[in-house]
Amino acid sequence: MKYTSIFGGVQGLNVLIGLIRNKFVAVILGPAGMGLVSLYNSTSSLMSNLTGLGLSMSGVRRVSEDYDENPDSEKLLDTVKLIRSLSVVAAIFGTLICMLFSGVLSYFTFGDCSHVYSFLALSPLIGMMAIITGELAVMKGIRMLRPLALATLFNVVAALFISVPLFYCYGMKGIIPSFLLVSFSQILFTMHYSCRRFPFRISFRREFLSRGNTIIKLGVAFVLAGVFSSGSEFLIRLFLNNLGSLDTVGLYNAGYMITIVYGGLVFSAMETDYFPRLSAVGHDDKVGQNSVVNRQVEVSLVLISPMLIAFIIALPVILPLLFSSKFNAVLTMTQVTVLALYMRALKLPLS
Repeated sequence: MKYTSIFGGVQGLNVLIGLIRNKFVAVILGPAGMGLVSLYNSTSSLMSNLTGLGLSMSGVRRVSEDYDENPDSEKLLDTVKLIRSLSVVAAIFGTLICMLFSGVLSYFTFGDCSHVYSFLALSPLIGMMAIITGELAVMKGIRMLRPLALATLFNVVAALFISVPLFYCYGMKGIIPSFLLVSFSQILFTMHYSCRRFPFRISFRREFLSRGNTIIKLGVAFVLAGVFSSGSEFLIRLFLNNLGSLDTVGLYNAGYMITIVYGGLVFSAMETDYFPRLSAVGHDDKVGQNSVVNRQVEVSLVLISPMLIAFIIALPVILPLLFSSKFNAVLTMTQVTVLALYMRALKLPLS
């Protein structure tokens, strides 16, 4: 509850700033613009999950185990160096893959090759996302929770002040520059805090990188899970774009964002502390594992239940307020989708 309240407060500010940003995006770009942003986002997430080596989870686990063993050991320093080295490798690999398959991505996403140059321009985004993932894994693993919360807050503020002026001045042409500039600012803020604890060091020696085989093997499972998750979202948006239009994708994305994304921030706040804490429990300590999991399920239900009830009732007012009256078509969808968050409160701690 303590760490959830810390991240819950930060996530509350993040939601507020994100709501302001999305309000501007909805008014300036409309459903079609939000649809384009959604397609670029889902494609980037798919490529990031596909090439990211699963470091967002396997890296946290490895760092957390070494940190609990001895927070000042050379072994921990080597692990941090290894995670960062692997994230740089993933960044280079992801950028090259996105560049090579930009034509394929354009064809499958939009049905033609008119967006090849857009995906070429977005390829550095995949690399930056991999670097950010590695730094966040380090910060979560060593429980840098307050700096992590501050970095998250600054990232959201930067996204607001970068993207809104670009959208206002350039319309849809400002979407790709905003993606790149926002990701670059996230690298700066995240590394500002992580490098204060561990100066940035990497190594590309084969024998050193080979130590990460166990991390990568564990990460492959998370890669597959991430690909299924982001891949399904990509296919849904692709289907809606082909069957309907960018407006349809924009409406769907608004409904998805207001329920799954904003509601999911509560789980994100809990998971930031929960996963490292669960990883620190010994593999043979079944009683300790059960205790940690059961407490997390209980806290999840206590926090999420009243919020979701109020959310369902208030949605007819919230939806046009957060976006615009053009998005009222997804009201019923959002009210039904909220029920999925109850199931997530039970599923997430177990998974």
